[in-house]
Amino acid sequence: MSRFFATGSDSESEESSSADEITPKAPGTTFKQSLLLSDDEEDTKRVVRSAKDKRFEELTNLIKTIRNAMKIRDMSKCLEEFEQLCRAFLKSKNIVDKEGVPSFYIRLLADLEDYLNQLWEDKEGKKKMNKNNAKALSTLRQKIRKYNRDYETEIAAYKENPQESADEEEEKEPEDSGSSSDSDGEAGDGVSAKAFLKKKPDAAPEASKFLKSAKGSEDESSSSDEDEDDDDDEDWGSDTVESGSESSDDGEGRSASLAVVFLKKAQETEKSGTKRSGKKKKLKKERLEEEAEEEGGEEAEGAWEKVKGGAPLVKEKPKMFAKGTEINIPVVVKKLNEILQARGKKGTDRAAQIELLHALAGIANENNLGQGISVKIKFNIIASLYDYNPNLAAFMKADMWKKCLDCIDELLDILFDDNNHIFIGENIAEDSENLAVSEQPFRVRGCILTLVERMDEEFTKIMQNTDPHSQEYVDNLKDEGRVCGIIDRLLGYLENKGSTEEICRVYLRRIMHTYYKFDYKAHRRSLGLQGESKSEQDQEESEGEDSAVIMDRLCKFIYAKDRTDRIRTCAILCHIYHHALHSRWYQARDLMLMSHLQDNIQHADPPVQILYNRTMVQLGICAFRQGMIKDAHNALLDIQSSGRAKELLGQGLLMRNMQERNAEQEKIEKRRQVPFHMHINLELLECVYLVSAMLLEIPYMAAHEFDARRRMISKQFHHQLRVGERQPLLGPPESMREHVVAASKAMKMGDWRTCHSFIINEKMNSKVWDLFPETQRVREMLVRKIQEESLRTYLFTYSSVYDSISMETLSEMFQLEIPTVHSIISKMIINEELMASLDQPTQTVVMHRTEPTSLQNMALQLAEKLGSLVENNERVFDLKQGVYGGYFNRDQKGGYQQKQSYQRDQKGGYQQKQSGYQRGGYRNQNQSNY
Repeated sequence: MSRFFATGSDSESEESSSADEITPKAPGTTFKQSLLLSDDEEDTKRVVRSAKDKRFEELTNLIKTIRNAMKIRDMSKCLEEFEQLCRAFLKSKNIVDKEGVPSFYIRLLADLEDYLNQLWEDKEGKKKMNKNNAKALSTLRQKIRKYNRDYETEIAAYKENPQESADEEEEKEPEDSGSSSDSDGEAGDGVSAKAFLKKKPDAAPEASKFLKSAKGSEDESSSSDEDEDDDDDEDWGSDTVESGSESSDDGEGRSASLAVVFLKKAQETEKSGTKRSGKKKKLKKERLEEEAEEEGGEEAEGAWEKVKGGAPLVKEKPKMFAKGTEINIPVVVKKLNEILQARGKKGTDRAAQIELLHALAGIANENNLGQGISVKIKFNIIASLYDYNPNLAAFMKADMWKKCLDCIDELLDILFDDNNHIFIGENIAEDSENLAVSEQPFRVRGCILTLVERMDEEFTKIMQNTDPHSQEYVDNLKDEGRVCGIIDRLLGYLENKGSTEEICRVYLRRIMHTYYKFDYKAHRRSLGLQGESKSEQDQEESEGEDSAVIMDRLCKFIYAKDRTDRIRTCAILCHIYHHALHSRWYQARDLMLMSHLQDNIQHADPPVQILYNRTMVQLGICAFRQGMIKDAHNALLDIQSSGRAKELLGQGLLMRNMQERNAEQEKIEKRRQVPFHMHINLELLECVYLVSAMLLEIPYMAAHEFDARRRMISKQFHHQLRVGERQPLLGPPESMREHVVAASKAMKMGDWRTCHSFIINEKMNSKVWDLFPETQRVREMLVRKIQEESLRTYLFTYSSVYDSISMETLSEMFQLEIPTVHSIISKMIINEELMASLDQPTQTVVMHRTEPTSLQNMALQLAEKLGSLVENNERVFDLKQGVYGGYFNRDQKGGYQQKQSYQRDQKGGYQQKQSGYQRGGYRNQNQSNY
């Protein structure tokens, strides 16, 4: 029996479900049920769709989910939904075989493959992915490549003209639903949708009980009649499939008689055709709008939402408390704990959590619940701001950083306002907290020092991750004044309320922001200079104590009170660095020697080792400025000889193989890097080292020219000399190294003027010497050292040529005072570097000619080399004699030994255990061995 007879009314027939969902019922029950239907149920319409529409809708829903997952880079979700899509497509195989593969499906496959390839090539993005997403990416990429092989032609056609294929898809979608239902209706019943006309009043008597009469419809207004017809037009197209199939079951005769009840007017079918074409255009327009929204820019945070056109919807903030709730401290604490329980859980919106905490703080202030609860909420707000980036390597965004500084300032304001009434500490249990307003002081669990230390670390991370050559770096660096201000305020608070350990920790934070800064105002005062304008002079007077006084006070407190070696070690190193930076060489040197840090620094953690390296480098540069060339060379030797100065000073990473350092170690080392504004100029450092090596090495090379056992003072300096000698074409020097090599060659010849012109010129001034605070004094010191060392080199090189030489002549040649020349020559004679004597009345140097000539030096070298050759020859001969006749018998360890082994005696000879050979005679004592 057809469902049109079972339901009994026109409106109810529109509510009926598809044919496969109908179950046979007794005729009596349907009559009773139809009487029980309410007016609301009669008005609502249920759309009956074909199997194709259902399957395609399922596919499109899965595709939308995949596209949303692509936008937020959720590879795990993409993989899961893609597998579901493949299963759903397999279920739709019968429909796909008839209709062909839908365009939207091909479009997704092509887009997904391109998207995955793009992600795969993005190495930096892959590193940032979590483990699950990275694994899902590789799995999905393999699956999609394998799956797309079956649709290569369709994907290629789509990629050639993606716009056309998208338009075709939009046009087909509305048409297919109507055409498929029409064709199915014709197959089932032989009557098309256009053949149905509106029912007439003389319908069958059985149906007339439940159908709307013609009179009733005529009595209604024409406008409502037209609306009803429009709704019928939209739903009847797809209903014909089921109606046709069911009516065929009841027999041809009965269907023909009752079809009249549901026939529609022929004139209205024409209207439906025109409305359907208008509907197509409307659908197409909506589809384009949806795509534009989908392809729009990705939002930084939050869930994906579809926003309808028109005025933007304002989201209502979640209500903190129910209406009429009495807001008191227990209620607020309970709400605070509820918010904090979501902290750290997967899927928690951290930004929303921070907003909730701010709202809770506002409610607490509005209801005057006291400063105790405000402090507790502030602690949790700051902790939530730190937790906003769960990744350790990630740094805080600018807006979060500003919020963090503001919250800490507000917290310190509360603590200073009620300094005597609020007691905070880590060791206060939550049960023993006192948040209520009473005569007792507030007791709040928390540690302000830990928050400030974390803030300082976040500031360092921000500076590490900002491009040092951009304006953004300068803007971020301006926040250091605010960070130091917060540390100073905390320092004042803890000096009154904190323990000794906490004071030492906050003192170290203040020291770390001071030790590397050169105090120009203190330097000007030490030189006796005053500000140019009166305002500058007033500013200098109003300013507090010098950085040297501050460092001295803070460090001495740590030396006396600290119980942990690490804080004391860091304080000593910072103090030495600050002394060296301000040219207080003797204080810095004495503090370094007294601390004995060089003995056990290898056991310290890497950040302390980096600080030690920076301190040693600064100490070496300070010694150079003071003219202590040997001390400067010794201090810089370890750092420069390694060839890894950049890495040892924490100023960058050198390229290495993955075997030496994996990705995780690289991340850890990047976190240890020193921010750019604290860097030491590596070119200046290398120049100071090479010039120091030149001033030591060139006179030494001249004194030991023919000494075969001459040692090298600086390997790096010799390497630069060899590189310079290998140059096929010698042009004017360009780089700093080439200038030093050219100066060294001039100094070898005793030509101090050429040496001076290579070391001190405009190019070298701009690169190196102008970077020192006392530029002119350093240049004068350098000229003096070049003159003195050139004089020594000249005397070593040409002493064999002279019988005697006047000190006045030497003084004129090297533009040195006669007492200075006398002093240098006297030292050389005392140290037995120069075989000569001074004739005081005539002011001359008389050479004693005890040095061998160049020919004698060469003969001595030849004799020494021949001696070593004879010794080696004898050893080889010993080995041959020992294994005569039997050659080698290989032992188990892979070596070659004679059965009767040889042992080396204490004097260096070789003896056999039983009848061995003794060095010097080579005599066979036991004839039976041969």
